[in-house]
Amino acid sequence: MKLLKPSWVSHNGKPIFSVDIHPDGTKFATGGQGEDSGKVMIWNMAPVLREDDEKKEHIPKMLCQMDNHLACVNCVRWSNNGLYLASGGDDKLVMVWKRAALIGPSTVFGSSSKLANVEQWRCVTILRNHTGDVMDVAWSPHDVWLASCSVDNTIVIWNARKFPEMVSCLRGHTGLVKGLTWDPVGKYIASQADDHSLKVWRTVDWQMETDITKPFSECGGTTHVLRLSWSPDGQYLVSAHAMNNSGPTAQIVERDGWRTNMDFVGHRKAVTVVKFNPKIFKKKQKSSSCPYCCCAVGSKDRSLSVWLTSLKRPLVVIHDLFDKSIMDIS
Repeated sequence: MKLLKPSWVSHNGKPIFSVDIHPDGTKFATGGQGEDSGKVMIWNMAPVLREDDEKKEHIPKMLCQMDNHLACVNCVRWSNNGLYLASGGDDKLVMVWKRAALIGPSTVFGSSSKLANVEQWRCVTILRNHTGDVMDVAWSPHDVWLASCSVDNTIVIWNARKFPEMVSCLRGHTGLVKGLTWDPVGKYIASQADDHSLKVWRTVDWQMETDITKPFSECGGTTHVLRLSWSPDGQYLVSAHAMNNSGPTAQIVERDGWRTNMDFVGHRKAVTVVKFNPKIFKKKQKSSSCPYCCCAVGSKDRSLSVWLTSLKRPLVVIHDLFDKSIMDIS
């Protein structure tokens, strides 16, 4: 297991709440707190992956910095086609960014000229409907819809082909909605909230398909985020912040009948984020190949575990990665 910690990826010492790797793997975005605003930053992946590139001065580390959000940014997510970046923040706004043609050198406002933006990303639309902090945003498969959820207890579905058109507002949670995930074929969207429930909604009529509460009934306390994740084969939905015999778990929900018989156990504190690798892996066996998925779990206990659906135990557990709770995984 190789662990790299690029110290230069920072929001000037302010918290980073979200990270997302671009679909083509060449860059990644972070979102969090800025000086007196919310900050979205886009970073080059090359100096993370190659030590030689990290040392070369002509290879940029930061590609773009955007300070348009009026308050802390809680979530950044690339569209599946990689053309757009969506961000949601405490200013109740969702912003959608698109790369613009470079017109001469641009510098970050109010900074020394050294911090030139290598790429120009501009805000192409601002989505306003939420009456509270936006906690999570998620693009549907094929980028048909963009979903956002908020501490106003709602989930808003936007028409991603006709921004800022709103398709639906999903009401049913009685607590702050803190996480969203689409199933890989776009038939369902799942949400998790502080009301100790995980809800699955149908995209045909935007009505609730199922409401799962049992694994969350014991949960005391709250977490800043509840980032759940759907496996790329569509078979499993894994929640944050569940409990089993008063121990923190990530609950595994099976698509078949929404059964809740399995979970990921071992974290000492509440699970805050679960993220599946978007690819399905194949184990070569003598006669057949066995497909499996890979999933990472992050917790308030500052540790990260990586699981394969083909193994009973975690592949690896890394402790004390950070000084505070793990907020996002990509």
